[in-house]
Amino acid sequence: MTAGQEPSRAGAGAPGRVRRGLDFLRDRGPSQIQFWFIALLIGIAAGFAALVFRLGIEWLQAALYGVDDPNLLASFAADLEWYWVIAIPMLGGIVVGGIVHWVIGDGRIRSVADVIEGAALNEGRVEGRAGVASALCSWITLSTGGSSGREGPVVHIAAMISSKVASLINADGITGRDLLGCAVAAAVSASFNAPIAGALFALEVILRHSALHAFAPIAIASAAGTVINRLAFGDVTEFRLPGTTTVEFYLELPAFLVLGLVCGAVAVVTMRAIFVSDDIASAWQKRLGLPYFLRPAVAGTLLGIMAIWYPHIIGVGYETTSLALTGSLSTHEAVVFVVLKVAALAITMAGRMGGGVFSPSLMIGALTGLAFGLIATGLFPNQSGSHTLYALAGMGAVAAAVLGAPISTTLIVFELTGDWQTGLAVMVSVSMSTALASRIVDRSFFLTQIERRNVHLAAGPQAYLLCMFKVQNLMRKPTDLGAADTETCLSMIEKGVSVNAAATLETALPRFEETGAAFLPVVRRSPETGSLELEGALFHVDALKAYNRALAATAEEEHS
Repeated sequence: MTAGQEPSRAGAGAPGRVRRGLDFLRDRGPSQIQFWFIALLIGIAAGFAALVFRLGIEWLQAALYGVDDPNLLASFAADLEWYWVIAIPMLGGIVVGGIVHWVIGDGRIRSVADVIEGAALNEGRVEGRAGVASALCSWITLSTGGSSGREGPVVHIAAMISSKVASLINADGITGRDLLGCAVAAAVSASFNAPIAGALFALEVILRHSALHAFAPIAIASAAGTVINRLAFGDVTEFRLPGTTTVEFYLELPAFLVLGLVCGAVAVVTMRAIFVSDDIASAWQKRLGLPYFLRPAVAGTLLGIMAIWYPHIIGVGYETTSLALTGSLSTHEAVVFVVLKVAALAITMAGRMGGGVFSPSLMIGALTGLAFGLIATGLFPNQSGSHTLYALAGMGAVAAAVLGAPISTTLIVFELTGDWQTGLAVMVSVSMSTALASRIVDRSFFLTQIERRNVHLAAGPQAYLLCMFKVQNLMRKPTDLGAADTETCLSMIEKGVSVNAAATLETALPRFEETGAAFLPVVRRSPETGSLELEGALFHVDALKAYNRALAATAEEEHS
């Protein structure tokens, strides 16, 4: 083909593309518009749920602490009699313990980690009864001085809404996950007035992919959640910074690299403190024979005792975060508050009181950044910008490392503060903190939580998909066509070569590698005799076919 023929070919191709576009609109347009309408409705419902949850916390805090402004809880708590400072979180813990013991049963408050697991392993669905009870526990905890955040329960409440809708319309896995992403995006946006970060949080943290087919409905739902927030609170940011923040770019950027490493280390210490505290609390509870419903009460009492001298550690912590961002604290105060907030968060989470980790990580990060900034600007006053800029960068760096979400966290810091002029400094700190923390923990706080349950989401679909296939669902029964020879199976069982019917491919595939067998006898232990009974046989080829189909479906969804 000559060069002179190229334009005619391009012109001929354009009508074809237009026709294909029109065919798409005709065949799939109505269904897409219908789905976007559902996404909008879910966004509105999740946005109102987040708003009601936030207003509910403010109402109960006002009733218990007498606080007029929920962002000034620490100041009001400082004026209370000491016994009230102890009694309020202790009583909150008692109520939470009762709900967890008699309603939830397994002693675990549902939160963001369960939503991520539901997206990956349960077609975008989460539990209903345990989720409602967990939301109630988190509401009481946050209202009575628990040192955690509201984003965890809000995300799970939104996930329950999308799960109900998905069940009503009998949605498949892809649609269920998309609806889940819509609900989460709207809830985050409504909670923090952050539409861009809300949408990206749903993609980056919950769905853990950025498929184009999911972006439009999630963006619609996120916008709906933001509108609900602004109708209630106006177009204002959560934090207000004093004046403008500037950075001496070429000379000061190395300091932000170091700040990122420091914040990554602080994030790791925070996460490890939570997990170690939970293990210690469980061990002591078992050793002392402590009734479970008293565990949150003990945690509440400890928080109350700490709050007598340091009321800054109770609640979400926005007041102290604002003090850090405006540079109203000294280096000593910032360092002490970091240590105490980490301890308070660990006590709250180890006490199974409920709540999230995002807001506390913002406070810890802002305090860490301020302390670092005060030291850095003190050492190099002529080469440094404002120390409050370090507080802003630190806030994003610790939160991003804890959440394992550098993109959405960077954006939510900008949207929370309204300061878009310092993007380079924040991005540098966030990138370093997440790079360090993700090497030490399983990528994030939530994925580490899930890993502790022996579910390997952090390793990717090639690992966690194996848990989705039960051996009993893939085996060939003795009466099936192409079944394994019964005598051969019995002989293999006698040699110890078999797999339990209740096992998954995570257990079965390594057994194939060990034995080199074409099939494995599937057995179940008889409850009467205790002997192994033959149920069928799992063929290696059947296991690999099911696994490959799941990997292909996952890849197709993530790249559609």
